[in-house]
Amino acid sequence: WLKRYGELGFLGVNVAQELGGLGLGNLEALIVLEEFAKVSPAIAFPIFESSVGPIRAVEHFANKELAERIVPKVCKGELVVAVAMSEPDAGSALTDLKTKGEIIGNKIIINGQKRWCSGGGHADAYVVYARMSESPGARGIGAVLVENGMSGLSFGEREQLMGFRGIPSADIFFDNVELPLENLVVPADGGFQKLMEAFDLERCGNATMCLAIAQAAYSDALSYVQERRQFGKPLIDFQAVQLKLAEMAMRVEASRLLIHRAAQNSADKLPSILDSSIAKCFANEIVREVTGAALQVMGAYGYSKDFPQEQRMRDGWGWGIAGGAIDIQKTNIAASLVGRRFSQRR
Repeated sequence: WLKRYGELGFLGVNVAQELGGLGLGNLEALIVLEEFAKVSPAIAFPIFESSVGPIRAVEHFANKELAERIVPKVCKGELVVAVAMSEPDAGSALTDLKTKGEIIGNKIIINGQKRWCSGGGHADAYVVYARMSESPGARGIGAVLVENGMSGLSFGEREQLMGFRGIPSADIFFDNVELPLENLVVPADGGFQKLMEAFDLERCGNATMCLAIAQAAYSDALSYVQERRQFGKPLIDFQAVQLKLAEMAMRVEASRLLIHRAAQNSADKLPSILDSSIAKCFANEIVREVTGAALQVMGAYGYSKDFPQEQRMRDGWGWGIAGGAIDIQKTNIAASLVGRRFSQRR
């Protein structure tokens, strides 16, 4: 089915045509992502990875040979590339990561461990954030592409999460994994900033997943309250229900506008940290509110596992943790507003 996605042009919507994509803008890619994610985040995830995921860092920043070898295969549905960032001791404090990449001659040797990697154990390759130099903090961080099947690469058991069913994740272990030098995506000493620029686009994808879940929850609730009758009349005739529906609609539409603004302002480049953080943070919050209200309106039918509403609530909560937690986005927003970073360590 991945190859079918590729044949229909759903993978790499905003990837350059010379690398196998459609060459459209970020807005078009996010619209496609939303439509699939309304059905299920799991079936939308390959679209997420190909349009706003780590493959865009390969496209923008890797050497020409690596980009030409990897990106077209992703757009054809022949390859899935995931990102490996977080570690047991490095999540929000990403610059604390310990996975190390050592360049020796024309080889890169990777050692370390990654956790909470969506696609872990399932993807064909991983963009791995690693400490590539002795420079402290962010300056020492770069990224490499590790392909599945390489000697020394192994995986832990599949993680059991509250939501995100159908999106496998697992620990990744690197034991003297040897890569060719051409698999360097970005070097240290400036590379981390590039990675974060690419990640601003991924934040818009995260926000779009939330928007789609919220839209689907709201649409089902809107249909339900017009069909379900209590006390001799449809639920929609009760003012308390009307207020909930109006609030859901406002939140969904506001979220969509913030996401589309971030995408439109970036055109086919990478969105700003301010626009992407506002869009992600707002979407992360409203999906929890909207799915909760939709579940409540639908009562036992919302709470039952025989119907999709409870799954949307579980999935919605996950996106506010993944890709930079809600409170981290708020510190990003404040930092962008005043033009300086705030240290969380002092």
